[in-house]
Order: sequence, then C-alpha cells, then structure tokens
Amino acid sequence: MSGPGHDQPLGIALEGFPSPFPVRFLRLVIKGEHVNMAYVDLAPRGEPSGRTVLLLHGKNFDGGAWEPTARAFVAAGHRVVVPDQIGFGRSAKPALKNYSFELLASNTVTLLDRLGVERADVVGHSVGGMLAVRFALRHPARARKLVLANPVGLEDYRDLVPALPTERLFADEPANTDLAAIRAFYRAYVVRWRPAYERNVAIRYRVTLGAEYPRWAMASALTHQMAYHQPVVADLPKLRLPVLLV
Repeated sequence: MSGPGHDQPLGIALEGFPSPFPVRFLRLVIKGEHVNMAYVDLAPRGEPSGRTVLLLHGKNFDGGAWEPTARAFVAAGHRVVVPDQIGFGRSAKPALKNYSFELLASNTVTLLDRLGVERADVVGHSVGGMLAVRFALRHPARARKLVLANPVGLEDYRDLVPALPTERLFADEPANTDLAAIRAFYRAYVVRWRPAYERNVAIRYRVTLGAEYPRWAMASALTHQMAYHQPVVADLPKLRLPVLLV
C-alpha cells in the first residue's frame, strides 16, 4: 500500500504536488525575513451569497485537505479563501524563534485585506480551531461566525502532558517517518477511511525523503510548541459571536 508515487521526494513547500485549485502567494516580511504565504481564492458558483468563508487547516494538514468542503461552499454561492499558514503546506517555513497564533491571525488579516474581504465566516479544524478562536478575539470585526471542527484547544495541555524542549521535538520528527505508521496516524483522525485521505499520507511521507526535510521538521516542532504553550480554552467564554462546535 505504498501508493502511487510515494517513493518520490517532495519539496517542503509541496513543490510538484498537484493542487485542486490555483495557488497564489502573498509576500510577507516576518522578523526581517521575506516569506511567501500560499492561498486559494475561489469565486462562488451560481447566485453569490455575498459571504466569504475562511477555511483554516490543522497542524498535520494543508489547505488542500479542505477540497471537498471548499467545493461545497462554492456550490452554495460563497466565496472561499483557503490559506496555508506560514510554517505549513505550500507556504514558507522560516525557523522563527516563536510561532504564535497572533502572528498567524495577523498574517490572515493581511491576506483578507489584500483580497478586499471585510468579514468572513471562519471555519477552523484541529489547531486551526485554536487559530480561529484567536482570530475572532484579536480581530472581532473580521469574523462573522465561527465553526470549530474537531478543534484542539478545548483543554490546557500544559496540565496534561509534560513540556518538551524544541530540540527534543525536532529530534523526534525523523523517528516518525515510517510509511505504515504515518498512515495509521492519519487513520486515527477518521471513523471511516476514504481513498482521498491518502493524499495526506503521501505528503507527510514524501517530504521526509527530500533534502529540505530538516527545515520542515523544525517548523513542525516550533508549531507544536505554539499549540502547547498558547492555550485558548480560557478564551472561549470571551467569544462574542455565533460559534458552532462540531
């Protein structure tokens, strides 16, 4: 079950991996470093609703994993914006000393400004749910409604598991590159496995074969620290907009 092309190395910005939609890039400057943030901007089909849906991916995913959801929203008449956050997917992976949800939220606002989107219905999955909460709190005028789909952040993980240094997390990444183990990891996300989910396995495994994999591994370790050290559970009662928890 290696899958077609699983033996081919993949760049850490998913160079060479097909995208279901046209990908564009927003140039940002973070801590003096020029970086590119990938995103997809989809126009509605049929009669436009006048609303925009912002889809925020999880830690172990990229914007392309939203394909079925994005197509459904587009078919319903909504404009859909799907960014790959800095450190993930097709976006740059700078070795920032500290990734933060505030930084990612600010980058997302910059993207919406560039696209002329004043307000959006925000959907966040997994770690994207934590980002969605911070986005809605830091930029309340930009979020119309909030959907948290299988979000992490409903607990303060500092109370549950011990902290690990970034060096340890970075060292652990190359130890988790077995294809069967990666597939089992993604199977645990769902009740029923579908062939379409194999794309996530292919991406996660193929980047381990590439020359820049250590840079990807460091970004993964740093964003793990972001989710661990920046809890949002205490912020949930502060939300002042409609929230759907799935």
